[in-house]
Parts: sequence; structure tokens; C-alpha cells
Amino acid sequence: MANEQTDRIQQYLRQITSQARRNLLIEIERMQMYGEDMPCSDLILAELRAEFRNSGQSQSRVGNPSRYFFEPIEILFVDRAPELANSGQISRGCLAAIWEWINKSLLPTLAQEYSEKMKTVLVVDNAREARRIAAGFQHKVAKCLESALASEELVERTRVGLAQYTASRGAIGDLKKIVSALLIADAIVAFNKALPSSIDNLDVRELAAVRAQLDAFAAKYPREVPFALTIVAKHLKTPWQLIRLATKMALGKRASQIASTRYAASVSMVLDHLDDKRLALRQALKSNRVMIAKDILTEIYAIEDALQVRIEELDTSGWGRRLDQLMAAIVADLQIEYQGLPDGLHHVLGSCKRHPHESAHGILTNLKDLLGFGHRPAG
Repeated sequence: MANEQTDRIQQYLRQITSQARRNLLIEIERMQMYGEDMPCSDLILAELRAEFRNSGQSQSRVGNPSRYFFEPIEILFVDRAPELANSGQISRGCLAAIWEWINKSLLPTLAQEYSEKMKTVLVVDNAREARRIAAGFQHKVAKCLESALASEELVERTRVGLAQYTASRGAIGDLKKIVSALLIADAIVAFNKALPSSIDNLDVRELAAVRAQLDAFAAKYPREVPFALTIVAKHLKTPWQLIRLATKMALGKRASQIASTRYAASVSMVLDHLDDKRLALRQALKSNRVMIAKDILTEIYAIEDALQVRIEELDTSGWGRRLDQLMAAIVADLQIEYQGLPDGLHHVLGSCKRHPHESAHGILTNLKDLLGFGHRPAG
């Protein structure tokens, strides 16, 4: 039976184009990254990876010419699904497809010229010249894309074109963000360099310094503030502290007052970070990496506490409703993983409604003690 299944998969993969197989490889890897499941995915991945490995082709379609093309805005890239990337983030999962669309559909002739020039300078490892060439091509692409997205009709046409290279519906959103970012690429690079490489604590002094940089950026590029917030978050040792940019400048602690500030998006971004932690927790639980799961839970609770302590009337806001949904999903994931627990732990699960974070923590701690996972390697 297994052999028949393998034969059917191999036959199907031979029927589709090489490009479609590469797209399929990236799409399945993206799905696995975010905990989505697909029948026979491991078998399909093994076939596709073996094909590209044996042919000497890189699994990643983002090679050196494209790496230099995207380099100025790389700080905005995240390992989130395109559908989940917020207004300040660009999903890495869409880059390969967008790059291929640029090369084969948008500007094929100029893209070919760019690649040839890049090959010449990359052979001699001339990074400075490579960046100069890339900057020229970035400008041409950005201007062309501005025109390609100038109306709803043109956006829809672009969406249809992109669909030939990726099944992701979020690709068009990432493309729009790439255009905006490329148009201010120099400012993004400068802003990133101006920040400390690592911000241990966004306290009064550090907050003032970061705010000064942010305010200067926002004055010139108000619509691109989410990009700057994403960059700040990547410099923070404790990402939830990003909300201080909004809470510390608000006239009060109420959610409505914080929502009216220039950097209110930082709260939503912290909730996005919490969602990432939820996905990471699910994967850790599925892999029986309980100690890693415990560390993730500790961070989850720190984020939850920070939001509740620093924002009054949170429960009546959209932020509060989303926080409740995320915490409920976390408890649900824990319950699913622990369905096979002895009856002695059912009372812990029964208290989830009233104290979801406490019961979830209790579930994990008791599971570790009961099953002896504390002696396993953390993985």
C-alpha cells in the first residue's frame, strides 16, 4: 500500500512543471513551519528535496542576485505566513515567488541584465559594486511596481500574475509592502543602524533615545511607521516592551487613550508575537519537548501580564478580545495534548475557564512531573 502511494505521488510530481514542484516544496515547508498539516507531506517533501539535491539546484530560489536586491529591507523579513504578517512585516515565504515573478513577468529583460551584471561582480567578490548595481535595479522595480499597483484593476491583474508562482493569497500584500519599503530603503537602513544592536530594557533612558529616532522617522514617513516598529522590536531583548512606545506617550492608561497614539500599532505587534509563541508552543508539545514548552509558556504569561497591567479597560477593546482568543487557543492546545492524562489531572483542566493561564501552567508542570519528561533532553 505504501509503495502504491509513493508511485502515485511520484507520477503526479512528474506531470507538473519543475517550477510548480519548486513552488510546492516552498509551500509545504511554509505550512509545516506554522503547524499546518497535509496528507503525505513528509513523503512529498522527501521526493522534492531529493530531486533538487540530485540535480544540483538550490532549494531556495532566492540566490545571490536577489539577496542583494532584498538586502536593504531584510530587517523587515519574518518567518510568518504571508496571511499572518502584519503591516510592518514581510513574509520570507513569498520572496522566492515575488522574485521569480519580477524576473519572468514584470521586467524580464532588465532582470536578466541585472543578473548578468551581478554574476560578474560576485565572481570577484565585489560587494560594494554589487550593492550599487542592486540599488539601480531596486529603483527601477519599485517605480514599475508603483504603476502596477496604481488602481484596483491593476492590483487584481498583478494578483492573477503572482498566482502563477505562489498559491498564497497574502503574496499581493507582501508585494505592496516591498514596494513601500524599497522606496525608502535608505531610510530603513539608516534607522536600523541608528539603534543599539541590542536593547536589554526599554527603560526611561533607552525609551527616550528610541523615541527620538522613531519620531524623526515618523515625521518623514508617517505611513511607514509600522516598518520602524518592526525594526525596534527586532532590537529588543524582551519584545513585549515594544508596547511602552505607545503606553508611555499616551495621556492615560485606558485602551482608548493608547489607541490614539502614533505608535498604537506596537500593541497589535506584541499580540502578533504572542501568536508566534502560541504556534511555537504547539510544535514543542507535539514533539514532546516539555521543557522548551515550559519556557515558551513562561514568556507567554509575561506578555499577557504586561498587556493587562499596562492597559486599563483592555477587556473592552479589540486588543483584549484578541488576547482572550489567543489565551483560549493556548489552553485548548494544551488540553488536546493532554487528553490521555490520568484522571488525577482532570481537576486542573476543569479550572481552565476561570484561570486559563494558571491552569495551563499547572497542566504542563504536572505533566512533566507525572511522566518524568524533566529527565529528557530539551531537544
